Amino acid sequence: MGRTEPKVLNMSGAKAMESDKLDRNPGSGTAEDGATTKDQPAHLNGCVPLSHQVAGHKFGVDKVGILQHPDGTVLKQVQPPPRGPREMQFYRTVFAEDCSDPCLLDLQNHLPKYYGTWSSPDSPTELYLKLEDVTSRFNRPCIMDVKLGQRSYDPFASQEKREQQIRKYPLMEEIGFLILGMRVYDARRATFDSYNQHYGRGLAKDTIRDGLARFFHNGLCLRMDAIRASISRLQQILHWFHSQNQLVFYASSLLFVYEGLPSSFLSRPPVTEAMMKTANLLLVGDGGEAIQEEAGLENKKEEFNNNTAVAVSWDGSLSTNHRTDPCGLRALLHISRAEEMAASVDRPPVLNDQNRPANGNSNEEEGRSGTGGQGSAGDPEVEVRMIDFAHVFPSDSQDQGYIYGLKHLLTVLEQILCGAVQNS
Repeated sequence: MGRTEPKVLNMSGAKAMESDKLDRNPGSGTAEDGATTKDQPAHLNGCVPLSHQVAGHKFGVDKVGILQHPDGTVLKQVQPPPRGPREMQFYRTVFAEDCSDPCLLDLQNHLPKYYGTWSSPDSPTELYLKLEDVTSRFNRPCIMDVKLGQRSYDPFASQEKREQQIRKYPLMEEIGFLILGMRVYDARRATFDSYNQHYGRGLAKDTIRDGLARFFHNGLCLRMDAIRASISRLQQILHWFHSQNQLVFYASSLLFVYEGLPSSFLSRPPVTEAMMKTANLLLVGDGGEAIQEEAGLENKKEEFNNNTAVAVSWDGSLSTNHRTDPCGLRALLHISRAEEMAASVDRPPVLNDQNRPANGNSNEEEGRSGTGGQGSAGDPEVEVRMIDFAHVFPSDSQDQGYIYGLKHLLTVLEQILCGAVQNS
């Protein structure tokens, strides 16, 4: 896989001096999941912890974390050297204003847009990468973080680090990918179900297919449209990897996002109070007020924007159980009421090339945005972006480990799709 001793992306003297500031640990102490430490303020100049994060370092829990900026961008805290400066230099190189390398220009289309760096006036030495939030245009974003490659450690890793990574998921070399976390919208109950890293590590060769299919099941049916669009996105990324021999990626991930509400629900007119009363009467034979108890909508408003874990049973099948509601009226009511409630929840603005966010007190000029990105072509309800570049190195050959993982991931998705078609 390239050189035995990969080179580190070159950094100029000025940039190296800037990276020296990162030796200090940005923050200290530990906290329970979702809390902030005493040394870390709950808000940094209007920024808040990213609510829909499914994997990686979490602000207030780890020493580094991810925030949401008021302008809708995502702030990823730069990790200590050498990982942090390496990832920062990667983004700077790919999104450089004077970039003319066709390989890198094409790669821009598969990454979140980069808007430079940001730091709080109160802590100017703590740098954050300012990135596009690819979930911002979705109403009910279903999100999955999948680590790609046959190994999750780079050639510079110590023997202890290598053994640690192998112990975490011994099947990484054979399977080629690992689900780090996911957040799935249950359209039947109008809630989100979340799964952490332990879920993915618990999947074996004979369960990886059903484990991955769970991400595309909304409680009512398998979202075959989202699977097809995801396959198309992965094929584009695979084409890029086949066409380049400049970079090799270790411990990098793919971020999957699709709209949890089907387009038919998004375009449906609001449900009136009279319609609600009539529908409830029709459901009296199926438990009457059980619909409201089952949905628990009065207390679910925050779940639309937060990564809330909800226990859910899973029998491994992809079939839909409508019980005594064959017309799907119960689901219609749940989703319609959820839509009305969600209308009052402010979402970050959608970012585009014509309305890119200001960098505030950015440490550099805005990055260059890619052309022909996924948001402007193909299915508008699906995104697949490459993320996490703390272990990217120059190479003189194709990244066979990443390609292996991509191909196997594509194979599993195609098997899920074919199985669903045969059973329909």
